[in-house]
Amino acid sequence: MRTLITGITGFVGSHLAEYILDLNEGHEVFGICRWRSPREHLARIYNKVTLLDADLVDLGALIRHFKDVKPDVIFHLAAQSYVLTSFNAPVHTLLSNVIGTTNLLEAVRIAEIDPIIHICSSSEVYGQVRPEDVPIRETCQFRPASPYAVSKVSEDMVALQYWLSYGVKTIRTRMFTHTGPRRGDVFAMSFFAKQVAAAELGLREPVINVGNLESVRTFCDVRDAVRAYWTLVSRCAPGEVYNIGGNRTMKIGEALNLLLSFSQTAFTIRVDPRLLRPSDVTLQIPCIEKFKNETGWEPTIPLEQTFEDMLTYWRDEVRHNPWKAMTVVK
Repeated sequence: MRTLITGITGFVGSHLAEYILDLNEGHEVFGICRWRSPREHLARIYNKVTLLDADLVDLGALIRHFKDVKPDVIFHLAAQSYVLTSFNAPVHTLLSNVIGTTNLLEAVRIAEIDPIIHICSSSEVYGQVRPEDVPIRETCQFRPASPYAVSKVSEDMVALQYWLSYGVKTIRTRMFTHTGPRRGDVFAMSFFAKQVAAAELGLREPVINVGNLESVRTFCDVRDAVRAYWTLVSRCAPGEVYNIGGNRTMKIGEALNLLLSFSQTAFTIRVDPRLLRPSDVTLQIPCIEKFKNETGWEPTIPLEQTFEDMLTYWRDEVRHNPWKAMTVVK
């Protein structure tokens, strides 16, 4: 089977590619990536994947690649996925996520191929929910609270429309908070882990810069997430949408304390105004019963392992690349 992953060089994409290849079932894995995209996340499997040079805003390139590869499955993971960045670059966020997704679906239609397409939407589409909406179901009203969230609402609906209008076999997921090794340092827990690792090596003061620690999140390990995505395309019907998430719910501050328990260094916590969003989503607890009931999937990796592995990743990163310790405020 031929699988194509957009965003293959990223956090989730690289883990997904590894998972598929580790199945040892003769899968061919292709990845859409831009020429300037870093490749280090693919180090373990670099010679086992085929990378295709393209940008999602280039419709012609997508059409050519789809005609050549004829993938059986497409995982669309590429996105401008940083919420805080989307406030500073809303047009770029919309262009990448909405036009990019529309181009991908249009290229599938024009190339006359018939893959199953996983469209990775986001829990951010639900925005700031009311307490009575928790746990959040797929039927919850959209209340996007950032340009990123708006882009994901649009991406989600474009994917549904291509199924309804053209029979393009899209399946949408709204993934809740997921983290682990390789997570970008613009995301809270990975950002904290990098600061811990840098301080342990004496590359910065033992101070953790934080934003809002009162927000509530349900955490999932990225390796459980990609297993869910692979299960999705084999067991779920086109046109459907599923919440996917973990089973450990806590405030960000509590999660930070758990992360710090894996370090022997004493830290000071400092709120940095630059890390506070103009509008925030403070309550994200998913109902994942629909997906669990249809697939049998459930998260299995303990949050303690997730955080310990993420901290180990950042210890290795800053040890080999000390300059990374200098960029600790976004």
